[in-house]
Amino acid sequence: MEFGLFLQGHVPNHRVAENPDYEHVSLMNDVALARAADKAGFKYVWVSEHHFLDEYSHLSASEIFLAYLAGVTERIHVGSAIWNISPKVNHPVRVAERVAMMDHLSGGRFEFGMGRGAGSLEVTGFDIESTAATKNMFAEVVKEFPRMWRETSYSFEGTHFRVPERNVLPKPWGKTHPPMWQAAGNPPTYEAAARAGFGVIGFNFSTPKKLAPNIETYKKAINEAEPVGEWVNDNVMITNSVICLSDGRKAREAATKMGSGRLQSLVFRYHDTFPKPDGVPDWPQTLPEPDLEQVEWRIKEGYLLCGDPDEVLEQVKRYEESGTDQVVFGMPVDLPLEVGLESLELFGKHVLPKLDKDPVHRTTTFREAAVVDVTR
Repeated sequence: MEFGLFLQGHVPNHRVAENPDYEHVSLMNDVALARAADKAGFKYVWVSEHHFLDEYSHLSASEIFLAYLAGVTERIHVGSAIWNISPKVNHPVRVAERVAMMDHLSGGRFEFGMGRGAGSLEVTGFDIESTAATKNMFAEVVKEFPRMWRETSYSFEGTHFRVPERNVLPKPWGKTHPPMWQAAGNPPTYEAAARAGFGVIGFNFSTPKKLAPNIETYKKAINEAEPVGEWVNDNVMITNSVICLSDGRKAREAATKMGSGRLQSLVFRYHDTFPKPDGVPDWPQTLPEPDLEQVEWRIKEGYLLCGDPDEVLEQVKRYEESGTDQVVFGMPVDLPLEVGLESLELFGKHVLPKLDKDPVHRTTTFREAAVVDVTR
């Protein structure tokens, strides 16, 4: 099992009230976390792309952010989680160009995650009728990327975009393209991603036990994949939060102050395609922050990884049992930077080596095998 970090440029209003420059501070903190994760042995850092989502995520131009991260890190793979490939948001040719350029500049460390956007506020901001309209856009666009990367005389006449005969440049570095991933949240999407040969970026924020059926669906379907790209990326990535401190009590206390209640409320404010569970109030009302008893319940149920390194090791093993290939941590939500840095350092030193003993990235193994097939 491999591990990664998820960054989204979270800018809570109360932080801005304390420091008008906090938007900048937040982005620079995310850079510091990425560099620390690289040093600690994490294999992936995933970066969101969101638009117009005040507080929740100010990381809009993620192609610039990712290119910068590639330049200040050494080993960690940098991934888009996700680039919205709807033509009105990001023209498919521009996406293909960015993927190939990132492949070159990162030295083959780029992971291409795709999706349809967060919700109606985001997609309608680009003159798209509704989130439902993006489904057909995704289906039309996604199969064209391998053609753009492979062909020297590419053209396309579709419903949502068209391109006259052109050579899309640059081509990806090496003999084949970077790993392709798709955002997913329910069993049908997991299955569709598997049949297309894509890795899954799972933003479920659920427990390993509840995610197990989705993962099982994916693993069954991946064996019958007819890949859109040149190779199958057999990977399930799941997100959660972690606070790993030397003092387990302090880790739990930190979890009561990390802004999870407001963040969860923002998720359901903006991701209006998600079914809202009972008990989640309508915005601008927000969920309260958990007390220590509730934190303990979240740890027990698997909604949070929290404690000292030995405790976190036992907690994260539940993901290994569920068949998860990669666990990615969104942290800190709204905590001091030093808490996030300590968590990454301790997890990398005491937990990660016991669960990820392969020095080679899983996606690199698949890609290198595909290169061999292509050059035979």
